[in-house]
Amino acid sequence: MRSIAFAALLALAGAPALAQTAGEGAQSPRAVIELFTSQGCSSCPPADKRLSEMAGDPDLVALTLPVDYWDYLGWKDTLARPAFSNRQRAYAKLRGDRAVYTPQMVVNGEFACIGSDATAVAQSMRQATQEDARLPVALATKREGTRLTVEIGEGAEGAGELWLLTIEPRVSVSIDRGENRGRVAHYANVVRDIAPIGAWRGGPARFAIERAGLSDAYVVLLQRRHDGRPGRILGAAKGPAL
Repeated sequence: MRSIAFAALLALAGAPALAQTAGEGAQSPRAVIELFTSQGCSSCPPADKRLSEMAGDPDLVALTLPVDYWDYLGWKDTLARPAFSNRQRAYAKLRGDRAVYTPQMVVNGEFACIGSDATAVAQSMRQATQEDARLPVALATKREGTRLTVEIGEGAEGAGELWLLTIEPRVSVSIDRGENRGRVAHYANVVRDIAPIGAWRGGPARFAIERAGLSDAYVVLLQRRHDGRPGRILGAAKGPAL
């Protein structure tokens, strides 16, 4: 995992309203959807397509996280990261699940379902969004070159951790072996890196960071932690390239 250099971290007393923040502005999406998928899984292409459709909804943050635990079946996933497999396992342990699988969607860090099952996905979305409710903490971002400023609005939730996700908006991969041999897999919003920004202790706050190679294809997540594992997602914002 590449490191992030911190330019500043300021708690804001009497912070300006998020609506006054320049750049990408305040965001409070309905939901964050994480799809755990694999190029070696024949059940995954329908879920990959569904995630691509969700990525076009401005009220959703849709993310593809390729996992590596099927690599032994004959095809090494070219986009997978061990960190993504570990993230899925951490979610599963927090829910008390006995195993992980693909394709799996996790909505707002809490509700899991089979990613290729339209009915199950719709049910998880209803559970997570509670009749079109928004994520409780608003985030605003502004990128200037390699500098990203993240501003957090006041929310009822107590505390959480802020994460920066580097995204590749569109990826196509030709698969030569395994269950999907001869197919071309198409992905949207592939996560390439997840890196911590800092801890949020509640109330308005501003984080200013420097990151080499930063582009407009990014996502910022504000997420609870439970015993070192990722929990409920409290807020999210995506860059203008997404």
